[in-house]
Amino acid sequence: MTDTMQAVLPDAYPRLVWGELPRPVAGPGQLLVRVRAAGINRADLIQAAGHYPPPPGESAVLGLEIAGEVVATGEGVSGFALGDAVFGLVPGGAYAEYCVLDAALAIAKPAALGWAEAASLPEVWMTVWLNLVELGGLRAGQRLLVHAGASGIGAAAIQLGKRLGAEVLTTVGSVEKGAWCTTLGADRVIHYHDEDFVDVVKAAGGADLILETVGGDYLGRDQQCLNRDGSIIVIGLLRGTKAELNVGLLLVKRQRVQGSALRSQTLDAKARTAAAVAEHVVPDIASGALKPSLDRVFAASDAQAAHDYVAQNRNLGKVVLIFD
Repeated sequence: MTDTMQAVLPDAYPRLVWGELPRPVAGPGQLLVRVRAAGINRADLIQAAGHYPPPPGESAVLGLEIAGEVVATGEGVSGFALGDAVFGLVPGGAYAEYCVLDAALAIAKPAALGWAEAASLPEVWMTVWLNLVELGGLRAGQRLLVHAGASGIGAAAIQLGKRLGAEVLTTVGSVEKGAWCTTLGADRVIHYHDEDFVDVVKAAGGADLILETVGGDYLGRDQQCLNRDGSIIVIGLLRGTKAELNVGLLLVKRQRVQGSALRSQTLDAKARTAAAVAEHVVPDIASGALKPSLDRVFAASDAQAAHDYVAQNRNLGKVVLIFD
């Protein structure tokens, strides 16, 4: 290995330009991974636009999830060896030839999964597990509303919700996306251009948990169809950061509104979520019982085209960059 690598240059944002940067070094408890594939998330688009800086001290290079081979280990690492195929969540730095990954967040890649499939998993499934299971406490017999069901997060939430025994409703923007969500197990697809999701959810009996990926004025509308003792977990802000809530309704129906961000969780908290996903989700994905919802793969050199594709809402599930 040389001391430099090819990576998307932070100084060029919002444009994605490849250039040479120093290669990172694995610190204590870390793995250095030769990146074979990197997942794309809307957080990457927001960061490139200058609105979502990485945590202090972390790489300013875009990218939150990787799959690749271990090429070096830091002090104190156990359970992983050189050449191991792994995937996992990183605080930044995935759009590069090499990236450091905390060993506590690394998951062994099953042989049944390709690099692109593995790279599509960490952010999506850890986010969904955190919010539906750990924070939302979703259980059998409850009703879950998932906004933007055809996104990577939405596709995973639909499947996990059904696996947990919930009735799942989801909002989509096209017939094609609705049909795809139905194949994933959604009980009711709501076409938001033609239907008011509030009316549909109320007619179904109201939602016990709402995974809010849109934000903005959706929060007030979520309240209207949220059941007593129900929860809204906000993980996205596509419609902006401002919302008007009915505090009277909040009190009378004992509703809970909670913000959630995986990236800002402590390493220990993320490690617990990663371990749960490795135990409860990855085996089912490897067997085909759950789908990784990989939509399209772009060459890493076409990262700008991949971002444009996601920004235009053309994807059904995850978009991944693949490295030579």
